[in-house]
Amino acid sequence: MSEVTIDSGARIGHVHLKVADLERALKFYCGVLGFELTQRFGNSAAFISAGGYHHHIGLNTWESAGGAAPAPGTTGLYHLAIVYPTQAALADALQRLMKAGVPLDGAADHGVSEALYLRDPDGNGVELYWDRPREDWPRSADGELAMFTRPLNLQVLLASGS
Repeated sequence: MSEVTIDSGARIGHVHLKVADLERALKFYCGVLGFELTQRFGNSAAFISAGGYHHHIGLNTWESAGGAAPAPGTTGLYHLAIVYPTQAALADALQRLMKAGVPLDGAADHGVSEALYLRDPDGNGVELYWDRPREDWPRSADGELAMFTRPLNLQVLLASGS
């Protein structure tokens, strides 16, 4: 590993996904999850965001119109992760998914966060999560981060949104 670390201000700016059907992808990301459309290029590309940013997610059909999802066991994107500011906001996202009939692949408590896992209409993995405050993150006896994976109680999550 490098002794020089990346600047602590660096962050992931956006993810750009190849999709088979732009309208279908927009119905999921904007219609179900609630992202805003910031710019569109006909039927081939669109940029969406939360909170007025230029784009958090790019969607395009340039090389993938009508295409199939990558086969299991191949390299590529494992999932994109969307962080919500609060547990209540994640509960709202779960309500939206349930209303739209979008099934979950899983739900986990990682100690540092609570996460929902699902697939978008093109089979891309999507994680929706919120981070607990840093002071509540689990630590080992020597102070190292001690994340884990335990089942997430969806009823408790939904109740937090009330």
